Amino acid sequence: MIYLTEEDILKAVSFDDLLDAIEASMYMYEKKEFHMPQRLHIDHEDNTFLLMPCFIKDYFGTKLVSLFPQNPQKNIPVLNGIMVLNDAQTGLPVALLDGPALTALRTAAVGSVSIRHLTPENTQSLGIIGAGVQGFYQAWIACSARSLKDIFVFDVNREKTTALIEKLSKVIPDVKLRQADCVEDLLEKSQVVITATTSFEPVLPNNKELLTGKHFVGIGSYKPSVREFPEALFNLLKTVFIDTQHALEESGDLIVPLRNNWIKQEQVMTLGRFLIENKPQDNVKNETTFFKSVGMALFDVCASKLIYEKAIQKGLGQNITL
Repeated sequence: MIYLTEEDILKAVSFDDLLDAIEASMYMYEKKEFHMPQRLHIDHEDNTFLLMPCFIKDYFGTKLVSLFPQNPQKNIPVLNGIMVLNDAQTGLPVALLDGPALTALRTAAVGSVSIRHLTPENTQSLGIIGAGVQGFYQAWIACSARSLKDIFVFDVNREKTTALIEKLSKVIPDVKLRQADCVEDLLEKSQVVITATTSFEPVLPNNKELLTGKHFVGIGSYKPSVREFPEALFNLLKTVFIDTQHALEESGDLIVPLRNNWIKQEQVMTLGRFLIENKPQDNVKNETTFFKSVGMALFDVCASKLIYEKAIQKGLGQNITL
């Protein structure tokens, strides 16, 4: 068995390959070519624990994740955990992967698959709201989905914004990186907007004019009490795209709009279904669009399979014996 650090994972795979693997997993989801038991979701006080198993043809995997929203006050990441990947024929564990790195990469790849298919090919500007780990990976990997020239970042913590821009400048030096003065400033300058916060209230203004004609990717809301998007956005949407059906039961950015009749159930569609039904994508690309992701174990095991196999080919990782 090998242990793969964040550094190993980044060396193992290209972002283009990762996006392809995540897109393939969306097709697998629609064709039901997997077995994914209901994930264990435990909320204790303000904290969350997730146990996420999934079986595919050659492997099965289990990710253990903790989400502690107050951790940044202690200079500790919100998300921590580990992924165990097993051989499906023998049950033997073949790899342990750094959980936060895997989660950040696959979550960003999921968001970027939506950018790949729901935005015009000439999209050049991106706005990131939330300057944490996920904001970093969302911005970085989005550059593999579109040839971005400008990225605007906003966070209520200006020091975090500055730090994120400095970190991004090292991995995407050809992209202009700027700190937005406010959310309204970011919206005016961005064609795609990704929210990666843990806010309990919308982080965008309830203003249709500022929201029209953009593609929004919601990453932060992972439970019913957490919301990032205002009513005005949902009034602009023909279709609400999601990554998995259980998003409807978990995210406040779907539960609240459905409960208040801002959107109807029949407007909601998985991105995988949209792709597999070969919908005319050019029509969607000129509309206001919204993709909400809560993630699922299928993404983790498919990404882990790719990372593990590439790592073996390249001789990466540390061999360990249990």
